[in-house]
Amino acid sequence: MSYSIAEAARRSGLSIDTLRYYERIKLLDPPARDAAGRRAYSDDDLNWLGFLTKLRTTGMPIKSMREYASLRRHGVASAGRRKALLVEQRRSVAERIAELQGCLDILDYKIENYAQVERKVLGVEPGVEEISA
Repeated sequence: MSYSIAEAARRSGLSIDTLRYYERIKLLDPPARDAAGRRAYSDDDLNWLGFLTKLRTTGMPIKSMREYASLRRHGVASAGRRKALLVEQRRSVAERIAELQGCLDILDYKIENYAQVERKVLGVEPGVEEISA
């Protein structure tokens, strides 16, 4: 199956400009071309774009993504370094999750504290959400 750049953009959730940018900085190999010379993205291209999107969502820097993409072109010989990049990114994500969990815990504490203030000091009855929680 092949997809036009517009369809690849729609399916990947990336803009056409981002697809061209990823190609220009060598995150994405140049896609095949159709008979008219237009880009024709494959399912493999879309799967790779999905993976790149996940890497960006984790906060991986473009520089590291470029290294990963370059290593990918070397096949299994680069598996160890690619794994190391992913392990490091996973560590970074786990640290960020822990940091956010701490923030969430503080927010929950403050929300509950204000709910108690409303109930005790202001004489406000608990809302339906508070009763069911």
